[in-house]
Amino acid sequence: MTLLELLQLMRKHLKLMIALPLACGVAMALVAFLFLPNTYTSSVSMYVLTKSTEETGGLNNQDLTASQMLTNDVATLIEGDRVMNDTAEALQMESLNDYTIEVTSATTTRVITLSVTGEDAQSTAIIANKLAEQASVVAQEVMDVQSVNAIDQAETPESPSGPNRLMYTAVALLAGLFLAIALVVLADMLNTRARNAEDVEELLGLPVIGRIPAMKEGK
Repeated sequence: MTLLELLQLMRKHLKLMIALPLACGVAMALVAFLFLPNTYTSSVSMYVLTKSTEETGGLNNQDLTASQMLTNDVATLIEGDRVMNDTAEALQMESLNDYTIEVTSATTTRVITLSVTGEDAQSTAIIANKLAEQASVVAQEVMDVQSVNAIDQAETPESPSGPNRLMYTAVALLAGLFLAIALVVLADMLNTRARNAEDVEELLGLPVIGRIPAMKEGK
């Protein structure tokens, strides 16, 4: 099927091409705006202070590379069960499974960014600050780290960070459009009737030598 044939087929089923994407988009919009709860994200930045920095007062290139690697290790440590469980226990919570926790560390600095996303704005800030506190405690116990200092305190977010309802609706519109195209193409492929002279020639392998025009009634 050529592109021109596809466009003609879509034009022939124009109502379906419009109705199905709109139905998918409206359905997703209703779900997104009526049933999906707002989520909030609170972040805290931490600076990894190594013992070599404390002892020498500075870093050479070798120490800097080692410190950056150590920072990546601390970032991995924060996402581990030890820090998560200690934080939940300190906050008298069963677990932090209801929250999405993201830890990122740049390759050229010793700064770690910790983000907590959840449905309760105040809780995200409390958990982020407590995670930073517990990360420092655990890192000092199991790694060659002087401390993990919070650069700034996580604050309660004033506006939601998600969900991106408009994006969900747009994706649903596109999905509905692709589904409509798939349906009309499938229906056309399953339709084995001869609809024109070219179809007859293809089916029979014989040329068409004449045509009988359709006659209106009474003529």
